[in-house]
This record gives sequence, structure tokens and C-alpha cells, in this order.
Amino acid sequence: MYFNPIKKTGPAHTSVHSVSGGKSFKPSVPSGTPKKPETSSNVSKRPAPAPAHRPHPGGTPHFRPRIPRKWLRFLGVISITLVVSFSGYGITSVIAPELLSHAASTTMASIPESNLVLAPVLVQAPQWVTEDFLTPNAYSRPQTPLVRVNAIVVHYVGNPNTTAQSNRNYFEQLATTQDAYASSHFVVGLEGEVIQCIPLNEIAYCSNDRNSDTVSIECCHPDASGEFNTMTYDSLVRLTAWLCQTYQLDPLTDVIRHYDVTGKACPLYYVENPDAWESFLRDVNNAVSQ
Repeated sequence: MYFNPIKKTGPAHTSVHSVSGGKSFKPSVPSGTPKKPETSSNVSKRPAPAPAHRPHPGGTPHFRPRIPRKWLRFLGVISITLVVSFSGYGITSVIAPELLSHAASTTMASIPESNLVLAPVLVQAPQWVTEDFLTPNAYSRPQTPLVRVNAIVVHYVGNPNTTAQSNRNYFEQLATTQDAYASSHFVVGLEGEVIQCIPLNEIAYCSNDRNSDTVSIECCHPDASGEFNTMTYDSLVRLTAWLCQTYQLDPLTDVIRHYDVTGKACPLYYVENPDAWESFLRDVNNAVSQ
């Protein structure tokens, strides 16, 4: 036999159980009876709900955006390209020396081997050359680096019977007078003396468009014809031969006149007398061969 459920009369209620077979039921709690205080022993330990995200140790949730692999590969290629571009051949020579060799041979294929000699450092002149460098200034010694030497240019001073020292001093005073832009690496005097005015790792204001890749030599002459006397001529041959050896130049093709650069009649005598110029080149070539 079963009883009907007892109606809820307060905060707590019970359900009726079968009493057949000696079963008993728990009576309902009268209304108004205070609730038993909740303690740690009678509070059910329910698991806390899982957080919406795993908290970051620093208090900020992790955020790991998913970048497509194709974009990662693209960024990697761009990064490597920038590194190689800014590093130049330096990194290429470490990573792939054969690439550097191929690039250099391809780029320089049209340039004669004799013209690939660089002049990044100061070249010391022989003892028979007197160093008397000009004071750095914008008009005769700008200190612009001479990176490459492809030729030697021969000039004449145009002032008959003047000395090498006086011509050197003229270049020096241009810093004050500011009358012109002019200088020369060397000046060869009437007695065969050789004065060096500009270091060989700097340009001189002497050969117009060829200032950037040539060494210049000014030569004194006794008269208006512009012909060099024997002492000047012999010293010029000696100096030119030494420069050809130093920079691995061919005397027959890499020694030129100012005339060959601009068409100016300089050195006058050797423009008006081409045979004398050819003879000079042969003398330099013989001196290099010795």
C-alpha cells in the first residue's frame, strides 16, 4: 500500500516511501523549524566549473594566432633576401663562395684584367721621390679617395723654365687664392727631381673626367716648345715605369696624355710630335721589362 506524497510545507520536504514489509518513512519537518547551519561536513563538494580559458601566469590570457604556413615561408624568404642585400658579397662569400666567384666573373668580364687593380690604401713612393703633400683643402687636395687606377696621365706645366717646387707651391696657395681647382700627384723638375703633392690613395685635380681613376704627372720644361730636357725625360720614364709596375698597367696602352682625355694640347711637344710620344711609351715599356 502506498501513500500519496506529502505536500511541501516549508523549506524542506520529504517523499513518502512504502511502509509495507516494515518499511518506515521520514516525517516531514514542520514549517518554521530553522534550517541546520551549513558546515564543511554537510556541504556537497561540487567541482567548480571549468574556466572559459586557461589563465596566463602573468594574468593575461594566451593568444596564439594561427598564421598560415605559406605566409611564414613568404616572410622567411623576404628576411633572407634583406639580409643578403644589406650584407652584400660578404655573406655570400661565407654561404656560397661559388656564387661570389660567378658573380664577380660575370660582372667584370668586360673589364681588362690589368684594370682591376684597386688602390684602397696608401702606396709608398720610392726613396728618390720627395713627399711634399699639399695641405688638405677644397681647391687642390679635396682628399677624395682614389679607389681605382686605370691609367697614368702625363702633362706639362705650361710655364717655361719653372721648377717643380714652384709648381707645387702654386697648387698649395690655391687653398688661399681660390683661383682654380688644380693639382697633380707628381711634378717632375728640370733637374730630374720628383715631388709628390698628393697621396696615391687620393684624387688630384688634373685630368678632368679621368681624375677618379688615374695618377697624374706634371712635367717642367725649359722653353715654350714644351719638350722635356734629358733629366726631366729620364725621371719621367723611371716614375712612369714604377707606377705601371705598381698598378699592373700596360705602358703601351695605359699611359696617356692629357690630350687623350680632353683634346687639350698637353703635353704640347708630345701632341705636336706623335712619334716622340710613341718613343716615350717604348722607353717606359723597356724600363718595365728590365
